[in-house]
Amino acid sequence: MSNVPSNKPYLIRALHQWCTDFGFTPFIAVFVDSRVEVPLEFVKNNEIVLNLSLEACHQLELDNDWISFQARFGGIPRKIAVPVSHVLAIYARENGQGMSFPFDSAKEGDIRTVDTQGEDTEKPKTSRPSLTIVK
Repeated sequence: MSNVPSNKPYLIRALHQWCTDFGFTPFIAVFVDSRVEVPLEFVKNNEIVLNLSLEACHQLELDNDWISFQARFGGIPRKIAVPVSHVLAIYARENGQGMSFPFDSAKEGDIRTVDTQGEDTEKPKTSRPSLTIVK
């Protein structure tokens, strides 16, 4: 069964269509490494959340291997390219409904995380973990 292609790109397209059909804003959470082309100034903890609404994206392509589009960040047009394997979740901004996906960095081969500019290396926190509501 190792020859069976992943259903992940099909699920991403289906949830994107569901969001669009019902007037929701589709967002994706992406693991960022050297293969991902995004504005690095918006990356936090090797992750970025991107708006995939038709209003925010120009030339959106949801292929089996890559998600690509053009979008404005701070008024500046940028080209975005994300391997489907790096998508951690897709969900509707308005109600949080969607789907998360496992990400196995070992399976992805030689992954080098991105070094975000101007951030000092943080010491591990010793306090209790907490949950944050993402809107």
